[in-house]
Amino acid sequence: MHTLSVSALGDALRRGEVSSVELTAHFLDRIKTHDRTLNSFITVTDDIALADAARADERRRDGSDNPLLGIPIAHKDIFCTRGVRTSCGSRMLDTFIAPYDATVVKRLRSGGAVMLGKTNMDEFAMGSSNQTSWYGPVRNPWDISRVPGGSSGGSAAAVAAGLAPIATGTETGGSIRQPAALTGLTGLKPTYGRVSRYGMVAFASSLDQAGILARSAEDIALSLGAIAGHDPNDSTSVNRPVEDYTKTLESDLSGLRIGVVKEQFGHGLDSEVGAIVQDAISTLERLGVSLVEISLPNSALAIPVYYVVAPAEASSNLSRYDGVRFGHRAAHPVDIEDLFKRSRSEGFGEEVKRRIMIGTYVLSAGYYDAYYLKAQQVRRLICADFAQAFEQVDLIAGPTSPFTAFPIGEKMDDPVAMYLCDMYTAGINLAGLPALSAPAGFAHDLPAGLHLIGDHFREGLLLHVAHQYQRATDWHLKRPLRFP
Repeated sequence: MHTLSVSALGDALRRGEVSSVELTAHFLDRIKTHDRTLNSFITVTDDIALADAARADERRRDGSDNPLLGIPIAHKDIFCTRGVRTSCGSRMLDTFIAPYDATVVKRLRSGGAVMLGKTNMDEFAMGSSNQTSWYGPVRNPWDISRVPGGSSGGSAAAVAAGLAPIATGTETGGSIRQPAALTGLTGLKPTYGRVSRYGMVAFASSLDQAGILARSAEDIALSLGAIAGHDPNDSTSVNRPVEDYTKTLESDLSGLRIGVVKEQFGHGLDSEVGAIVQDAISTLERLGVSLVEISLPNSALAIPVYYVVAPAEASSNLSRYDGVRFGHRAAHPVDIEDLFKRSRSEGFGEEVKRRIMIGTYVLSAGYYDAYYLKAQQVRRLICADFAQAFEQVDLIAGPTSPFTAFPIGEKMDDPVAMYLCDMYTAGINLAGLPALSAPAGFAHDLPAGLHLIGDHFREGLLLHVAHQYQRATDWHLKRPLRFP
C-alpha cells in the first residue's frame, strides 16, 4: 500500500478495498520498522492516528468523500498540534504541548486526513541539511550516510521511504523544494499568503510559507486545496478564492513559454546536475513549450540579502523564548539576567544562536541602514527582476539545488558553504512567489530536481506543467531500494 499514490489510496478507500484503520496501521508499522534508521520522526501519534482513522471510516460510511478522507499524513514539527508536542526540532521547546491546532493541521484534520506524527527538522527551521535538530540528523533514504536536505528533511525522508504518503513542510528559503530535490520527491512552496501561517512557529515572518511534499504533482494538487485559502487569524493571509488544482492537470502544454535563466547554469552548479536539468527542460520542449532565455541579473544577491533579512526577523521572533513564559528554563538561576542568559544558551543550538546574533547586529543602531535597509532595497530589485521576467514567460525552469545530497557532517564547519545550498531557491521566498521541485533524474546515483517557478498565485500552472512532465517521465516513481 505504501507504493501507491494518494490518488490511488483514495480510490482504494472509496472502493472499500482497504479501510483507513488498516492503511494507518500499515504506515505505523513501517515507521516502527524503518525510522530507527532514518530518524525522520520526533513524535509518532499511534493512538491519535488510529482514532482519527476510525472516525474517517465512519464518515465514509455516512457518505463523506473528501479527497484526503482517511489518508495518513505526517506534519513537520513546526505546526502546532493540540495536545501533542510541538518541538520545532529544538531543546527550547522539547516539552511544549501545543494548546491548539495550526490552521493547516485543522483544515487537513477537518478534511479527514489522519496524522501519523510529527517529523524531524532543522532547529527552528534554520538549516539546509537537517543536521541542526536537537534530536539528531535525519538520514536520506537513498543513502543513509547523506543528508536529506532541510529544514523539512524529516518530512521528505518519511515520504521518500514510504513511511507516509504525504507530508507538510515549510519554507523560508527553500526548505521544501531543496529536500524534495535531494530525496526524489515533488515539493511545492505556494505563493506567500496562499496558505495560513497561523500556528506555524515563526522563523522569518515575511518569508515563511507552508507547503506539501509528496511523490507527484497530482498528489499535491489533491491536497493543496485543503490547506489553501484565507484565514482571519493570519493578517498576511490573502483573501482570494481557491481553485480546484486538479482540473487543469490533463491539458497539454502547447503555447506555454518557459524561461531558462542563463545565470543559473554556470559557476557553482554540479555538471551532472546541470546536464540532468537541461535534459528535463528539453523534455518540456518536446511536450510543446517554447523556451526563452531570460536573465535575473540580481539573482546572485539573493543569498546575501536572505541572510540579512531572515536572521533579522528571527532575532525578533525568537526573543520570546526567555525561560519565563514557556520553553526551556535553566535550573537554579541566581537572578533574572542569569535566567535569560542560561535558558537561551542551553535551549538554542549553535546555528540558531548564530542567526540570532547576526540578526541582532544588522538591526542595531549604526548598522540598520548599512545592512537591513540596504538588504530590503536589493530585495525590491530581486522582485522587479522576476516581475520583468514574467512579462516574457509563463514559468521559469532551472535546477533546484546546485548539487546532490552530501555526506552527514560535511559543511557543518563552513556556514557559508551550507548557505549556498539555497542559491537557486532563496530568491523565490524574497519575492513571495510559488515554486515547485520535481524529480528529474539521478546524478552520482542520487536524486536531482527540476525547479519550476511561477508568478504569484500560479500554483495551478506549476502543478499542470509538473504533472505533464511526470506523465512523460518516471523519475517520480523511483524508490530507494533500502526501503522496499
